[in-house]
Amino acid sequence: MHNAAFRKLGIDAVYVRFEVHPDELGDAIRGLSALGIQGANVTVPHKTDVMVLLEELTPEANAIGAVNTLVREDGHWIGHNTDAPALARSLDEAGVVLPDARVVVLGAGGAARASVVGLAQRGAAQIVVAARRAAQSEQLVADLAGVCADCELIASTLDEESLRSAFRDASLLVQSTSATLSRDTASAFAASLPLEALPASASVVDLVYKPRETTVLMRARARGLHCVDGLGMLLHQGALAFELWTGRTAPFEVMGAALEGP
Repeated sequence: MHNAAFRKLGIDAVYVRFEVHPDELGDAIRGLSALGIQGANVTVPHKTDVMVLLEELTPEANAIGAVNTLVREDGHWIGHNTDAPALARSLDEAGVVLPDARVVVLGAGGAARASVVGLAQRGAAQIVVAARRAAQSEQLVADLAGVCADCELIASTLDEESLRSAFRDASLLVQSTSATLSRDTASAFAASLPLEALPASASVVDLVYKPRETTVLMRARARGLHCVDGLGMLLHQGALAFELWTGRTAPFEVMGAALEGP
């Protein structure tokens, strides 16, 4: 989508992908600087670890505790997080009502943190964070309580009884773990969720975009629930990053068409 946008606007740039081992993240950031690269995205598993390697963080990225976009400015790196506004924008597009929403977020990683902040900023009334271990969700809630002061944050776990209780009052379920990425875990993870406890009016979004129709979304759709895949969030965070790197308005339709493919 970025290369399509560069071509559309006649910008002499190219977007390429580098696989970086966690132990070599510092070398990678120094390499970007040495090569004169002006911007980058950071994804799993580097979104948190990269923060200490940057000279500056935006207030939102610092609050979320995760970075997904790097911008080189005046010789130093600034860490941004475009995931939080991107999720809200994608849900707006899908017709999901966010003010006063009661949300359950599955996971406690960088994507979950961004989801909590983005949804709280858009007026969600309550967000239950469910992680594998109670300590994970409790830490996330403690870290974000000040930023999300107007939203009730509740720490929970992924055990069936806790999920069933949280699902009963939920208007939105956000699947932010990597469990639906892997064929080895996707089916078992989806089967472990008591989606039948969700109200018929609830919406379900899976932030994973490959596969686009995840096992969680397949189960939710079979129940007749309103489903939102992860491609919209990917597009919106990409458009926001593009504008940070170039100072130009992102050609949104061109980028969307590139993601959809031929």
